[in-house]
Amino acid sequence: MYKYLGREVGLLALSFAASMAFAADAPTLSPEAKSASGKIYFERCAGCHGMLRKGATGKNLEPAWSRKEADGRLTEGGTQKLGQSRLEKIISYGTEGGMPNFDDILSKDEIKNMAAYIQMSPDAPPEWSLKDIHGTWKLHVPVDQRPTRKMNNVNLNNIFSVTLRDAGEVALIDGDTKQIWGIVKTGYAVHISRLSLSGRYIHVVGRDGRLDMIDLWFEKPTVVATVKAGMETRSVETSKAKGFEDKYVIVGSYWPPQYTILDGMTLEPLKNVSTRGVTVDGDYHQEPRVASIVASTTKPEFLVSVKETGMVKMVDYSDLTNLRETTINTAKFLHDGGYDATKRYFLVAANASNKVAVVDVKEGKFTALVDTAKIPHPGRGANIVHPKYGPVWATSHLGADVITLIGTDPEKYPQHAWKVVQELKNHGANSLFVKTHPKSDNLWADSPLNPDPKLAGSVTVYRVSELGNPDPQPEVIDIAAAANLGKTKGIQRVVQGEYNQNGDEIWYSVWTGNKTEPSAIVVIDDKTRKVKTVIKDKRLVTPTGKFNVFNTQHDVY
Repeated sequence: MYKYLGREVGLLALSFAASMAFAADAPTLSPEAKSASGKIYFERCAGCHGMLRKGATGKNLEPAWSRKEADGRLTEGGTQKLGQSRLEKIISYGTEGGMPNFDDILSKDEIKNMAAYIQMSPDAPPEWSLKDIHGTWKLHVPVDQRPTRKMNNVNLNNIFSVTLRDAGEVALIDGDTKQIWGIVKTGYAVHISRLSLSGRYIHVVGRDGRLDMIDLWFEKPTVVATVKAGMETRSVETSKAKGFEDKYVIVGSYWPPQYTILDGMTLEPLKNVSTRGVTVDGDYHQEPRVASIVASTTKPEFLVSVKETGMVKMVDYSDLTNLRETTINTAKFLHDGGYDATKRYFLVAANASNKVAVVDVKEGKFTALVDTAKIPHPGRGANIVHPKYGPVWATSHLGADVITLIGTDPEKYPQHAWKVVQELKNHGANSLFVKTHPKSDNLWADSPLNPDPKLAGSVTVYRVSELGNPDPQPEVIDIAAAANLGKTKGIQRVVQGEYNQNGDEIWYSVWTGNKTEPSAIVVIDDKTRKVKTVIKDKRLVTPTGKFNVFNTQHDVY
């Protein structure tokens, strides 16, 4: 025992000595340059590498780190070991593992300062308690002062909530007329929009932790409540079980690592729960961030994916005083996910583990871990009926140029359930989203983070009815060229297809990553795959995510 303890102390001493040696060589920045680099890190890097820089989907970016391997060896590394020149090249040109290039987004000085910044010790971000959250809550329009009927003639089912990332806004675009109905000021880099079950309220959450509740019944879309749920947030969902329609909203934070339950009509903070704890490997983690959240439609439960621990929390919200969690072990690091077509099974990408985890929502149990190609990134995925394998769920990948199809029907197709039944060729790796619609015969995939401008600006589309053929061939469409934006400094990245309510149009954003350059939304006729409309407006500043009201409200994907 003493020998064991002595060895552990020796390893710690070596690790400490190494970190001190690195620290002595740490670069410096002026206060202004450090502050600017910190802001860029938060906006562009923390989502993959963590606020504490300990890594998840992205690599560990601490100045010096060490870990004990299973065989007892001590492995060391860190940004200081990589050095300034190597870091600048990585930031500029990206990596094959899925990190995008930033040479078209950041200036040379910003890249140089960022390389220096991540060699410096990370600053400890503040905590954010329920009391802190409550202090930010603003009820702009009380419930009894809101309209009792719809005050506009807009087809709300076909409204698109479009993230204007760098403007800190969302655009509400009429899917029928293709006109902007309203622009709403929100937080920075809205990550997602989610609908209340009634379809009346859009909840948009940004990376700066701000949540806005937009009422669609006014003559123009109006923010009726606002709250800051954390320092960085990525997910929001509303209660959908019978008897709890629109009653609660849940927000998941990256920092602090926690989820918060709010009143569904006012956003008043009600319950705050930390996700810090032990991982599926048995190690304690201080930054287990909340990734995707879905709401059960049959039980009063939210399914909360905790990234670093590799656990799905089934949160029973029927009694907030006696809150109950069912914890399901899956795999690290959980990220995006969605339902199968029946909404019984939740499939979520454990992207850094190259797996997709499956949870049976009805039984509240772990179902399967499916091995996939590198770094699956599905968004909410796509559900199609394969001519050979029956119902399948699709994901594309950040780290591989394939679209993976997983069988999802254990009753009629048990031989294919929870297995990769087919891999389709994508036009490039670095994909973020796949998309289809129940009324469509198409399956689409983007590749916006690819460093090749031609690949980043194109999409792959397969005909679902042809997937049973021995060698199905896709069509690759250059969406960026169709937008006709002219020459831009930034790569014209085409991202996140979203269908209209009827499933006969798919919308893509053309995003240059720079708010001073033009952007567009390209509307494609789903049947002919031809450009139908290009929406250009100087108010469309860096459009990224798009969320159709009806499809988002009813989990259609």
